[in-house]
Amino acid sequence: MLNPTQRLAIYMEGAITGMGGKMGYGILRYSPNPVACVIDAEHAGRDIAEFGMPRSCPIVATVAEARQFGADVFVLGIAPLGGLIPLPWFAVIDEAVANGMSVVNGLHDLLAPRYPSLNEGQFIWDIRTEPKDISSGNGTAGTLDNRRVLLIGTDMAVGKMTAGLEIYRVARERGVRTSFVATGQIGITITGGGIPLDAIRVDFASGAVEREVLRGAEDELVIVEGQGALIHPGSTANLPLLRGSCPTHLVLCTKAGQEGLRTHPHIAIPPLRDYIRMYEDLAEACGTFLRPRTVAVAANTAEVSAEEADRYVRSVEEKLGIPCADPIRHGPDRLVDAILA
Repeated sequence: MLNPTQRLAIYMEGAITGMGGKMGYGILRYSPNPVACVIDAEHAGRDIAEFGMPRSCPIVATVAEARQFGADVFVLGIAPLGGLIPLPWFAVIDEAVANGMSVVNGLHDLLAPRYPSLNEGQFIWDIRTEPKDISSGNGTAGTLDNRRVLLIGTDMAVGKMTAGLEIYRVARERGVRTSFVATGQIGITITGGGIPLDAIRVDFASGAVEREVLRGAEDELVIVEGQGALIHPGSTANLPLLRGSCPTHLVLCTKAGQEGLRTHPHIAIPPLRDYIRMYEDLAEACGTFLRPRTVAVAANTAEVSAEEADRYVRSVEEKLGIPCADPIRHGPDRLVDAILA
């Protein structure tokens, strides 16, 4: 867990534009830590606010410059396909460690064994490490008397974490006792808690989710960060999330204008009404568990104009009869209203 006073340097080489920099985007948008700079030689000399980020910091070309700007912690802000560290990155990470910086690593390759000797106060945080003392699930979350909202998606990287954090923020601002269960490296880095679901052995995955949800037993609302998508051939997280959280509500996250999976465009995204019914049927399992209600749609409209976004939102609402909003462009209030109704 980061000390909230530590200044971050976010490594986003070649990924400031495009989908690969989502770790960096999440930290820039939500981390309570000060960000000293972003590292990307391609855009050095500019400010990250020019790329639509809600905070300002310089973009620099090197680790040495990051240290000059007072960075204490080097954060791998890129999430490459497969979650492994590309070989060229190791030289940059080595330089950061040699310059006394700590490292936050959200990828599958563990860095701590590479650096057995560190300076006092220096650390390597390998986020994707399986928690201790986890066990298989028991369905216990279904006995809780609160609202449990699971974010589901039509694809990977469509905004499940963003929607969840925005709903969490506004619910707390309204005075609702709310907790957020982070299940991926970005949410864990931002909140300091949660589980790296894709690093947990499948036999214990639902139990790990369940344990985190039970921590919020006294809260009125528990927001569970979703992962992956049921139609994605590389996604295995959905059943553990459903069984571990026993959700009462679902919020569907989707991307405006997307017809097929981003990395598998030949796999079509089904009609949203059919997709919702599939999730609800699987969650209920023929009446075995509580059937959750899908109460809203969080639309990612970042790649379309404001006019197109409004038209898309109206279209979804007309088809499904539930509220739809982009939690960044329109704000999350209508999503929160639907959950609390």
